[in-house]
Order: sequence, then C-alpha cells, then structure tokens
Amino acid sequence: MTRKFVRLVERRDDGLVEFEFSIGLPELYVEMLLPADAYEAFCETNKVEFLEGPRPLEDTGADWEWRLRNAAQERFRSTD
Repeated sequence: MTRKFVRLVERRDDGLVEFEFSIGLPELYVEMLLPADAYEAFCETNKVEFLEGPRPLEDTGADWEWRLRNAAQERFRSTD
C-alpha cells in the first residue's frame, strides 16, 4: 500500500488536469481533476509513480464499464 500511481489523462484548456490516481494496485483507481499547480503539488506530496499511455477501456458489453469523462457524451445525455 505504499506505492501510489498517477496516469495523466489530459491537460485541459481550462487549466485543469484530468488524471487517474491509485494506491497499491494501478488497476483500481479514482478519476480526479485538479488545477495544474495543485496537480503538481499532489504528485510531489504523494511521491507518485507515473504510468505511461492511456488505459484501454475493454468493451465487454458490461453496462458498468465506462469512464466519468465519457458520462455526458455516452451515458447520461438527454434524449429530448
């Protein structure tokens, strides 16, 4: 439980950094958004190991396999 991991997802135009953070197992993570300076401080404070490349999302047909960043476009869009 001492290893901490960050996978950078996107540096957004609005100044926020989108990333995945995990403790112990890189496969279990939370999606986070922080301002760029707070992201840098977060990574330094937690002494994270950076993971390279995007995490592939497996298409197994399971309804629960989606990312928060896709929610508005794919899962919760209005049908009106």
